[in-house]
Amino acid sequence: MNDGVNGVALAVFIFFFLAVTVMGFLASRWRRAANEQTLDEWGLGGRSFGTWVTWFLLGGDLYTAYTFVAVPAAIYAAGAAGFFAVPYTILVYPLIFTFLPRLWSVSHKHGYVTTSDFVRGRFGSKGLSLAVAVTGILATMPYIALQLVGIQAVLDVMGVGGGEDTNWFVKDLPLLIAFAVLAAYTYSSGLRAPALIAFVKDTLIYIVITVAIIYIPIKLGGFDEIFAKAGEAYSQTNPATGAPRGALAPGEAGQWTYATLALGSALALFMYPHSITATLSSRSREVIRRNTTILPLYSLMLGLLALLGFMAIAAGVKVDNGQLAIPQLFENMFPDWFAGVAFAAIGIGALVPAAIMSIAAANLFTRNIYKDFIKPDATPAQETKVSKLVSLLVKVGALVFVLTMDKTVAINFQLLGGIWILQTFPALVGGLFTRWFHRWALLAGWAVGMVYGTVAAYGVASPSQKHFGGSSKEIPGIGEIGYIGLTAIVLNVIVTVVLTFVLRALKAPDGVDETSAEDYTADAGDKGVQVELPPATAGAGH
Repeated sequence: MNDGVNGVALAVFIFFFLAVTVMGFLASRWRRAANEQTLDEWGLGGRSFGTWVTWFLLGGDLYTAYTFVAVPAAIYAAGAAGFFAVPYTILVYPLIFTFLPRLWSVSHKHGYVTTSDFVRGRFGSKGLSLAVAVTGILATMPYIALQLVGIQAVLDVMGVGGGEDTNWFVKDLPLLIAFAVLAAYTYSSGLRAPALIAFVKDTLIYIVITVAIIYIPIKLGGFDEIFAKAGEAYSQTNPATGAPRGALAPGEAGQWTYATLALGSALALFMYPHSITATLSSRSREVIRRNTTILPLYSLMLGLLALLGFMAIAAGVKVDNGQLAIPQLFENMFPDWFAGVAFAAIGIGALVPAAIMSIAAANLFTRNIYKDFIKPDATPAQETKVSKLVSLLVKVGALVFVLTMDKTVAINFQLLGGIWILQTFPALVGGLFTRWFHRWALLAGWAVGMVYGTVAAYGVASPSQKHFGGSSKEIPGIGEIGYIGLTAIVLNVIVTVVLTFVLRALKAPDGVDETSAEDYTADAGDKGVQVELPPATAGAGH
């Protein structure tokens, strides 16, 4: 790692950072509505985004600093097992094609802003809605922290903030400034800010990956040389584990882990509040359907990006923290000015999803905790004010996590969040197709999945952590090592189904379903006038 500050790279980074900051504040004037003090406007961009804006927004939302830093870092550290992110993004798009249009339709028809809004309306259960909301907030916090870790990795490689012995305030000042700017334009412009900035972010990422996948292999002697050096490095024994460092392809012992992690991650991705927030901001059902067919273009980009982990090994990059591997590769291989462009792509790739995630978490708190349990008569303006304030608090929490905890644990806590958010799948996706599941059974299944997933993850150790050292453990009854989240959701579904049979037999009372069959296929022109039905006349569902 270079000593001192890379002035040229820093100047380019600052240029792009200032450009997107200006865009973030100007976004408040983009598609300005007559009444901006509603969550529809601040938190969902007026539900007005078309195909391309939604594509960039979802891409900026899903392909984050985690993608740019942690995926190739996993490959750098352990080999092809880190490629699990590629098949899971391929699996996810046919999956969401089946249910996202239905979620958009019913949410558009009833004015739902969050997944918890839908769960409450569908099952008539504030308790189940609260469980989904709390899970979403908990799962989102480490995800936001991971974006800030991505920014910090770039700043570290550029030499900004001084060394480890530097005063903590001076060292962390650049990150504090980036956080303050992010917080300010998110507060001011809401979802419009990341939607506008996503154009710059994704353009930079595509440019950087295209150049990297051509330029770096040429400098390293071609892919044959890259894979040969990587294979040699993976065959060396890891002194911390006594086993080989990794492998170019997953061994037989790791195949269950690889497959279950890919499948579980695919099921979890669109359970995250930020994914749903970006989805509900689109203006029609057809926009969602189109996006599920063109978003796989990002999977192609992700596959190329993952190869950077092999290139870092072949280039002789040596870092104690694997999350610095790719920024350091760019620093070593690119001219300073283009390294600055690459660093800007990573930095902006952190700002866009961090903004969306904080908005999504704030909307959950406002609609499903504040309004449901604290102030049921809150006006739209009060909801918007609370959501803006909570979005700031969420970012502060993520910042505290980054500044006070070991950076190497960030990805493991994000993986724990994936285990948690997966437990909302039966209530959300199940509720979009059937109301057979009983609300109390869904709540019990969620609780079992959450407890099992958390306890199992707590018991996983790694060379650097005694607890929460990973997300894979032996699957009960099978004996193979697999993704804890997938085991947890299987238990969740079993409990839900069994208890539903029991509760139906006991004739336990259902909650009131405020939706009807036609709501799930409604399009933009079908919204009509929303009427709040009294409990006695609310639809019985289907």
